[in-house]
Amino acid sequence: MIGKLTQDNLYLLLPGKVLAVAEMYARHHNVSVLDAMRKVYASDMYKQLEQENTKRWHEGPVSLYQTI
Repeated sequence: MIGKLTQDNLYLLLPGKVLAVAEMYARHHNVSVLDAMRKVYASDMYKQLEQENTKRWHEGPVSLYQTI
């Protein structure tokens, strides 16, 4: 168990969120998952997601996808 989520351990949560958003993006834009992941990692949404204090990590994949 992780315990309390902090900036130091947030990285453990991000890969699953990024993959879910990237798969959604790939389906909707007819691109590869790899290209979709590049899009996600380059997005302002990801910059916010990787900052614990924004609490964006609480959001589900659909909500995150809608902000790319």
